[in-house]
Amino acid sequence: MRSQWLKRNGADDLIVVFGGWALGAAPFAHLSGSVDVLLLSDYRTLDFDVEPLAPYARRSLIGYSFGVAAAGHALASTELTFDRKVAACGSLHPSDERYGSPPERVRQTADNLSETSLRQFARRAGSPLPEASDIPALRDELLAVIARGPAPDPGFDRLWLARADRIFPPENLEAAWRNQAEQVRWLETGHNPFPAFGDWRDLLA
Repeated sequence: MRSQWLKRNGADDLIVVFGGWALGAAPFAHLSGSVDVLLLSDYRTLDFDVEPLAPYARRSLIGYSFGVAAAGHALASTELTFDRKVAACGSLHPSDERYGSPPERVRQTADNLSETSLRQFARRAGSPLPEASDIPALRDELLAVIARGPAPDPGFDRLWLARADRIFPPENLEAAWRNQAEQVRWLETGHNPFPAFGDWRDLLA
């Protein structure tokens, strides 16, 4: 995985974000708050350095889109603990006909990936793209997500789902989290729900 500090001011609290595919830090650019924030991306592999995370008094996790399953896989192979875990617009079944993004759509995205199709994806997701995109790496990332399959459940405390999601069909998300309905909160947004929030801590509510 690739790591990028979005905020690092020596705060007591840390939020680790498993971001969405191809979108980088753009969905989170407007969020404010006093916490430190580390963004993880590029799920071709799921290894990451936990040492910088250890000193924090409190740690929270946010998994977004394909980052939900990436977080589930990654946490299963580490002893690092988080005080609160949140999933947004994704499921533990990233490529799945009933519980995730339809496999044919994911496969076609990988097979036909180009600068043009990437911009189309960003429009559906409701987010700008990073300035530079590595098309071969993004294709390999999608193939790795497909091959890795469903993730173990790390026990999310809150599940933010979007009624106008065009990447993960809302009915699939509802089915994926049916057994954890008490943790679900629906938003009237598209796949990028973050404009509905102003502060990083709001996402942890």
